[in-house]
Amino acid sequence: MTYRVVQWSTGNVGRRALRSVIARPELELVGVWVSSDAKAGKDAAELAGLDTPTGVLATQDVAALIALKPDCIIHTAMADDRLMEAVEDLKTFLRAGINVVSSSPVFLQFPYGTLPEEAITPIIEAAEEGGASLWVNGIDPGWANDWLPLLLSSGSERIDAVVCSEIMDYSTYDNPKVLFEIMGFGSDLDELPLLLQPGILTLAWGSVIRQLAAALDVELDTVTQHFERLPATEELKVGGRTIAPGTAAALRFQLHGVRGDREIISLEHITRLHPDLAPDWPQPAGKGCYRVEIKGEPDYICDLQLYSNGDHAEAGIVGTAARLVSAVPAVVEARTGLLTATDLPLTTGRGLVS
Repeated sequence: MTYRVVQWSTGNVGRRALRSVIARPELELVGVWVSSDAKAGKDAAELAGLDTPTGVLATQDVAALIALKPDCIIHTAMADDRLMEAVEDLKTFLRAGINVVSSSPVFLQFPYGTLPEEAITPIIEAAEEGGASLWVNGIDPGWANDWLPLLLSSGSERIDAVVCSEIMDYSTYDNPKVLFEIMGFGSDLDELPLLLQPGILTLAWGSVIRQLAAALDVELDTVTQHFERLPATEELKVGGRTIAPGTAAALRFQLHGVRGDREIISLEHITRLHPDLAPDWPQPAGKGCYRVEIKGEPDYICDLQLYSNGDHAEAGIVGTAARLVSAVPAVVEARTGLLTATDLPLTTGRGLVS
């Protein structure tokens, strides 16, 4: 069966999703939405960095794309600084009867226990009205801290704690808005960026804790958050900007799912702009990795190293995009409503072996 899809945005993740769609024999690209005048009218192949034209031209005409009635929209538009607008976009697609796989807003990958019911219900109602499904995922939040730890957990005799970590050098991460505005790199240490405002970490990554708890049948008392920032010790050049000594250049944050006095499920991000910063913090395998630790019987440590043309940051973007594209058939065939990782069967890179 062939599934007709529209790619929604062609930024870092969208460009790679577009390449993945074009490569997959079970998917037919029928439309591409772009936000800029400069991209409108260009062939999808050009936007994806490919040589062979597809005949599908990018457009800013939302109504025309919805009128195509695709089986699925692959939504990769950035939502970090426009959360409510992004949710409204998703509801519009669902009401039109179009299934959606999306990389954001990330709290929708498992909103239960993180969002109030009054925020979740309208999304489910929109899906039911259109008879469509929504699945939000990626690599983190996503398969690096849902399916990967859950797969390891199936080989456990006893589980005492689960820790999922992202340990990365972000100096090659090509997203200035995220680096400097949302994460606050290069700013004074006493200036809290958006990411570190009260409740934001729990909103964004609390869903990871809650989903693992639900899948492992663990009742949590609370989810706590902690963070630490360290300054640059010398001038750094990152993303075309200068990071001055004494300004924020390393960030470590942790969320813990707590039961009683025990931290049962934890998520940790350790982000540096230079590998020599914060030497006492956990170090990655290779240049960057996703790490899963299961403490129990037996103890497991799984380090997932990733590279795309030698760059781990770009590889994470590819992994986010490909995860969404791989899931399109399963989401189209799934029940109506808001889906989570454990609602889908195993999805694979079927048809990609060259």
